[in-house]
Amino acid sequence: MSKKTRARASRPKSRSKRPGRAPVRLDSTVTEVARHAGVSVATVSRAINGTGPVRETTRQRVLQAARKLRFVPNPAARSLITRHTNTVGVFLPEIYGEFFSEVIRGADATARRRGYHLLVSGSHSERSEFDALLSAMRGRVSGLIIMSPDIDAATLRENLPESLPIVLLNCSAGKDHAYDAITTNNAAGAAAMVRHLAGLGHRRIAMIEGPPNNVDARERKRGYLAALRWAGLERRRELEFPGDFREDSGYRAGQRIARMAGRPTAVFAANDAMAIGCLCALGESGLRVPDDVAIGGFDDIPIARYMNPSLTSVDVSIAALGGRAMEKLLDAIRDKNQHPRRPETVDARLVVRQSCGGARTITESRSRESNA
Repeated sequence: MSKKTRARASRPKSRSKRPGRAPVRLDSTVTEVARHAGVSVATVSRAINGTGPVRETTRQRVLQAARKLRFVPNPAARSLITRHTNTVGVFLPEIYGEFFSEVIRGADATARRRGYHLLVSGSHSERSEFDALLSAMRGRVSGLIIMSPDIDAATLRENLPESLPIVLLNCSAGKDHAYDAITTNNAAGAAAMVRHLAGLGHRRIAMIEGPPNNVDARERKRGYLAALRWAGLERRRELEFPGDFREDSGYRAGQRIARMAGRPTAVFAANDAMAIGCLCALGESGLRVPDDVAIGGFDDIPIARYMNPSLTSVDVSIAALGGRAMEKLLDAIRDKNQHPRRPETVDARLVVRQSCGGARTITESRSRESNA
């Protein structure tokens, strides 16, 4: 046999190309690493994943072989075997505005500290899209945080396995105690804001509402009405303005308020984004905040304190809320979802700043006391 013939014979035969995408063997490179290091596939798995006892010399030999062969662990293949991923899902009603970015920031910081990554998705109004997103998450994540105002327990049971750890964040489905749940005390926070405005002497207090199908918005409306009754104020439906938690809906409400003959002297917006929109519209109309109209919001998003005037709001510690939900979820994953379900309620706290006139009133009162 000639040298050229022997060279051609020694070359590995190329695999025939099949039409379409060829199937990938998930364990092929693991096998090559095992053969190169002179160990079993199980030893390679233990050495790389740190899941069992392996001698240090053996582990170094495996890692050296993996580097030489440019072996990259396949997390998808690993999860098929272990039924565990290092990914958790966060399901939000939308990915817009500072509130949701703060929720994600708090959840992500906690997840990374414990070695997990986030898969974030925003839902849509169509029920079919919502169901499809839930199904898409199945099998890809080790647990889910769900923040959706109109989710119900039946939908969760239909689309997700019982073994999957789930934490509901401000969801109405959390009331049946079938899942871990964290709920903000929205009604109490809204009532504290309106009582504060009434305590400053306001008798015509308007509200810019959130979406009618949103559980947070409904609870904040309930707190608003309860505080009016507490203060002995009559409910005036002409002072209740529709909103959708976005700045432009607050802006439109502010325009309407500025044109009213008997306009309110104070406005409670169901979230800070609408309060900021309202504040802008009132300013453009020549009205002064808080001298002509006082304004208060809800959520205490980071930009609230930097507005001019700074925005009085109800603080729910948004980032901490996301972090707490993630801690609860990761604990459930650790316990293989065999833990007792414990719903939590987080208190809201009134933060008084310039937009309602309360901060100025308190300062003037202290000044008078010091001069007396």
